[in-house]
Amino acid sequence: MIKVAVDAMGGDYAPTEIVKGAIEAVSKKEQVSVILVGQEDKIQKELGKYSYPEDRVSVVHASEVIETEEPPVNAIRKKKDSSIVVGMNLVKRQEADAFVSAGSSGAILVGGQIIVGRIRGVERPPLAPLIPTEKGVSLLIDCGANVDARPSHLVQFARMGSIYMEHVIGMKHPRVAIVNIGAEEEKGNALVKETFPLLKACTDINFIGSIEAREIPHGGADVIVSEAFVGNVILKLYEGVGATLLGMVKAGLMTSLRSKIGALLVKPALKKTMKAFDASQYGGAPLLGLKGLVVKTHGNSKSVEVCNSIIQCVTFKEQEINEKIKESLLPIKEQE
Repeated sequence: MIKVAVDAMGGDYAPTEIVKGAIEAVSKKEQVSVILVGQEDKIQKELGKYSYPEDRVSVVHASEVIETEEPPVNAIRKKKDSSIVVGMNLVKRQEADAFVSAGSSGAILVGGQIIVGRIRGVERPPLAPLIPTEKGVSLLIDCGANVDARPSHLVQFARMGSIYMEHVIGMKHPRVAIVNIGAEEEKGNALVKETFPLLKACTDINFIGSIEAREIPHGGADVIVSEAFVGNVILKLYEGVGATLLGMVKAGLMTSLRSKIGALLVKPALKKTMKAFDASQYGGAPLLGLKGLVVKTHGNSKSVEVCNSIIQCVTFKEQEINEKIKESLLPIKEQE
């Protein structure tokens, strides 16, 4: 049984959508149990709406909530009884296998490193969401944790990302590329120019060179390596353009009687395509390289993404991703 602690108070739609997503997850996966962390009275009120296996859903009370505008370091240190701190401590004490939250990104990043702790040899844990592409999915690593990364950090991101894609997604020899402004090796800023030859020299990853942003939606690489500033811009633009195009297509299909008839004809195919490019079905972004699993979901996550984030934890634990990261990185670090 995989035990997943869930921050019931984090996100724009907490606790309603969080609790709903948790119930959906235990209904879909028999090998998962959920510990809802947060203000017990509010959680119990939401649980009262559902029928669920009570032996696989429990509540751990946490009186405080870390708000998104709070300074992360101060919030983690001062709010010891917050849902984020209490949930991460469950992982630290191995009372839970994973922690999922749609709450403050900064607090989750800080708490992950301070409370859960990094695997020995990991320099910086990156956030790594799966993003939809023409060919399936790609892993964007890093998308928000390390704005001022060094070349050695990006090399570790590439290694951890390859392990994740191979063992969680089942992709053999995933193609690794670094985000750049051109395909040529001599292009890029100082960080990219210094990192490129290091990735090229790695024998344990399938490095294919640089990737331009326009090639990402086409599935030009399976693991897309960048520092957090660039990665976050790519992710947010990706989401914004997708939502805008979807809205425009829907509006265009409703402009006339002819277009409405056409919409009825293309609806099944369009619905399938839209689902493939719906990022929520892939769950949240794991913070790779920690001693325990921490997954960050969007602040505006609805029950679908919460459910998929919880289910994502099952695969992560079953495939022993942390153990594989240790095996991959520790010998390299010790040699250095």
